[in-house]
Amino acid sequence: MRNILFFVDRVSTLVGQAFSWLIVALTFLVTWEVFARYALNTPNPWAFDLMIMLYGAAFMMAGAYTLAKNGHVRGDVLYSFFPPRLQAGLDLLLYIVFFIPGVIALVWAGTTYAAESLAIREHSTLTANGPPLYPFKMVIPLAGILLLLQGCVEIVRCVLCLRQGDWPAREADVEEVDVDKLKAMVHADEGRPS
Repeated sequence: MRNILFFVDRVSTLVGQAFSWLIVALTFLVTWEVFARYALNTPNPWAFDLMIMLYGAAFMMAGAYTLAKNGHVRGDVLYSFFPPRLQAGLDLLLYIVFFIPGVIALVWAGTTYAAESLAIREHSTLTANGPPLYPFKMVIPLAGILLLLQGCVEIVRCVLCLRQGDWPAREADVEEVDVDKLKAMVHADEGRPS
């Protein structure tokens, strides 16, 4: 079971990391557009559309990765004080009542939305020669499917926690710097003689 959970986590991680490179492309695109607009006086009318699509794709495809790393924002003022079984029970209830129906609706509507866009070869109407929108709109159901798959893994984790009393392990990933731990490390060396 653990191998299946980790496999889905790895897929979500790889997709999230791959799409994170869009931020680098977006940075270069914005830099070039600013240079072209102000230094060369030759702005590209399609650049704004492309920037929106790159950012949107990176944002949508990061959802499953963030869920795999338990990184979504939650109001855990009281939640963090609950025992693991109560946390798992609450999470399971919320996944079944809100998450699964919402993501299924996203996949369903996103598929229809993308299919209609592809059928008419839709292009952006913000500019006269706007870039095609259908590749961007195809990201919506793809992101929903990955999020749904990761959500199913999280439901399994909740069930395992309810049975075992502890949360199952997650794959290791980069961690944010914990300021308190960093301060403790710095102050730990102060009392030692040189």
